[in-house]
Amino acid sequence: MTDRYASFVQSGAGRALVKRLGLPDPPRLRRHTPGDPLLPGPVLLGAATGGRLADPVAALLTAAGVDVRTATGTTPPAAGHDDSAAADGPADPAGRDERAGNGGAPAGSGTPARFGALVYDATGITDSTGLRQLYDFFHPQARSVLPSGRVIVLGTPPAECGPAREATAQRALEGLTRSIGKEFGRGVTAQLVYVTPDGDAGTTTSLEATLRFLLSGRSAYVSGQVVRVGTGPAAVPADWDRPLAGQVVLVTGAARGIGAAVARVLARDGAQVVALDVPAAGDALAAVANEIGGTAVQLDLTGADAPTRLADHLADRHGRVDVVVHNAGITRDKTLGRMDADRWDAVLDVNLSSQERINDVLLERGLIPEGGRLVAVSSIAGIAGNRGQTNYATSKAGVIGLVDALAPALAGRGISVNAVAPGFIETRLTARIPLVIREAGRRMNSLAQGGLPVDVAETIGWLAWPASVAVSGNVVRVCGQSLLGA
Repeated sequence: MTDRYASFVQSGAGRALVKRLGLPDPPRLRRHTPGDPLLPGPVLLGAATGGRLADPVAALLTAAGVDVRTATGTTPPAAGHDDSAAADGPADPAGRDERAGNGGAPAGSGTPARFGALVYDATGITDSTGLRQLYDFFHPQARSVLPSGRVIVLGTPPAECGPAREATAQRALEGLTRSIGKEFGRGVTAQLVYVTPDGDAGTTTSLEATLRFLLSGRSAYVSGQVVRVGTGPAAVPADWDRPLAGQVVLVTGAARGIGAAVARVLARDGAQVVALDVPAAGDALAAVANEIGGTAVQLDLTGADAPTRLADHLADRHGRVDVVVHNAGITRDKTLGRMDADRWDAVLDVNLSSQERINDVLLERGLIPEGGRLVAVSSIAGIAGNRGQTNYATSKAGVIGLVDALAPALAGRGISVNAVAPGFIETRLTARIPLVIREAGRRMNSLAQGGLPVDVAETIGWLAWPASVAVSGNVVRVCGQSLLGA
């Protein structure tokens, strides 16, 4: 589905009209293409006094080929440089680095540097007075981020802080990042990543996976989110361009739309994809499976024997399933007073109960090994509700409940559980929405446009990576920071 308004505003006449009338201005988003660098410019890395993550983050990003600069105009020592040699003189009082390449201005040019991302380690903030350090870092850099740049703030989960004042200060970071996501514009996104303290090597690996996702074009339509990175036995992939190599992945509802996009992205990332959908979608399902070199399974998940038949297939063909992506879902819209019981039952069964039944059988038979990942598709309707979709919103809120319940229960088995919650995504279903409502759905977010199926698929891909196994219990909205919901 084409967003004609977004195309129009990219034209000369469109730019002039948008500026004159103050109309929504959807930017051209940077999306991932294999082989792309993580960022279009250098990273400016800052840290609060006593922060614990700046040095490991500098090392991770430098190893990933990112040009890392600090707010004082020096290359971080952790990046393998001599700090005394890197400094060209006194720090710019505004915190700019005049030497930054790949978007930065040459030394002595008098032109402020431009950055692909701002990354700030706020783990050292232990009370509300320390929050002033956020202002001191971000205020002079508010206009220095390149279009489709990234802002990432790193913190400590408030529940894992000691003193109440530290927990208070760390919780305040959510307001900062969500506001930045709404202020900076031009396709710039902002996220908060809470990283558990006293982590092991798995935490470092999962933090790297999360940073790679959030800094790259894979996260184009993800903004204003809070991601929690815990501990777990994550391993660095041999090739970050194929982080799912050797993994067996099941994708339900894979024949069309978001499900087909998920299957394509996971196959691109190296997975052996088992694509599942109902028999009525058999032709479309076979086309997707053939395109990606995967296998197709025609199965109605509401059937009484469906979980057993699916488990038998996975056991016989693959012996296991490393990732289960619960994408299958339906809508049967009516206001609650006009909804018949069949509409209610069908949506709850497909969207929620079938996931529970499949999980139960696969886990009981040990087909999801240690290090496995469960990723479910929820919706912002499950967070904010939606008129005429009480059945759908109930089912999608239930998916969030499933994540909340299963994540701690499966932590001891090394299995992560997460969900994505799409907002307005350009699909054949949203194309049927009346024009005025459709336009409202597109514009009522910080990026002023609808997302694409690939945006949801890329987010699921990140959560499916073995390197992301310590990322568990999260519900990540893929909605361009919609005004609806949390």
